Amino acid sequence: MPRKNEQTTYTDVRGKFAKGNPGRPKGSRNKTTQVVEALLDGEAEAITRCAVDKALEGDTTALRLCLERIAPPRKEAPVQFTLPKMETARDAATAASAVLQAVSEGELTPSEGAHVMQLVETYRRTLELSDLEERILALEEAT
Repeated sequence: MPRKNEQTTYTDVRGKFAKGNPGRPKGSRNKTTQVVEALLDGEAEAITRCAVDKALEGDTTALRLCLERIAPPRKEAPVQFTLPKMETARDAATAASAVLQAVSEGELTPSEGAHVMQLVETYRRTLELSDLEERILALEEAT
């Protein structure tokens, strides 16, 4: 068996290198993962019960783990504010202005405003590309 930093060569029966990089076989598991799974096999219920018992006894770490499983922390909250309708790429400027105003009035946090601005910009580019496609098709039909 090769050492950790020793390179293994893969050759065919004629001594020529095999095509491609065989790497690890699909579906194979890391040895550490296999050992951990073997140790925990059949113990999930007992470990869970132990964590719940410790949480009920006041162990704050166990309590946090249990609560995170019951109600995981929300990564994002919905943003609600009035955004003008965007039907053309020019409408994006009005929408951007509305986002900036919402941030300045405290309706949105700066990071929420930045995320909404990214959405506005992506939508503006989509509208712009759609408009260009229509114009190109019209020019092609005219010729």
